[in-house]
Amino acid sequence: MKSAVYPSLKGKKVLVTGGASGIGAALVERFAGQGSRVALIDIDEDAGTALAARVAGTTFVPCNLRDINALKTVVKRVETTLKGIDILLNNAASDDRHELDEITPEYWDERIATNLRHLFFAAQAAAPAMRAAGGGAIVNFGSISWHLGLPSLVVYQTAKAGIEGMTRSLARELGRDNIRVTTIVPGSVQTPRQAKWYTPEGEDKIVAAQCLNDRIQPADVAALALFLASDDARLCTGHEYFVDAGWR
Repeated sequence: MKSAVYPSLKGKKVLVTGGASGIGAALVERFAGQGSRVALIDIDEDAGTALAARVAGTTFVPCNLRDINALKTVVKRVETTLKGIDILLNNAASDDRHELDEITPEYWDERIATNLRHLFFAAQAAAPAMRAAGGGAIVNFGSISWHLGLPSLVVYQTAKAGIEGMTRSLARELGRDNIRVTTIVPGSVQTPRQAKWYTPEGEDKIVAAQCLNDRIQPADVAALALFLASDDARLCTGHEYFVDAGWR
């Protein structure tokens, strides 16, 4: 299958959170393939270092995104290294399962910090560089899970629902600076991490609930991100865009 080429992405400075594996790694690979200069941040130093060594035009910076002071420092470092930030891909998340009766206030705070809080502060930190450049694009990553109300994910789904509300608010706040803010809502994406949660029978049930038969791959999600970050999507902002094979 031939993929689209977006001339407007060539030379763009791109920051990917959670870029070491899964969807994040596909984002790194696909944006680098468009000629963008890509920096990825991740808590997994081994995977991040290996990916940056394999994909030309990329830089890896380790960071625990739950540490907001460290995140702000890293965003500034990336801005200095790339000489700006044009595109922020707020991808990092962790969908660990949890049962309702076992959730403590401490666990709640840790999951919100892992799946929601850092997206806002990464956007806040990157926005000045985008303003200075005359505009930019922030693409947040949500989840189909809260739209379906899946079990054993109540805190994760609360965070992912919050991302869509935050996207609409940030789009309004930043729009006059020509900074667009959107959310991608992936369905069930076939990654090594997701293989932990689904048996072959479970995967068959997901496909049966979709309108299309194929399993979604990280590259399918990255393809939508390329469009939303490009000038072709210059009037797309404040909304969520699904790549879920029609899962209902």
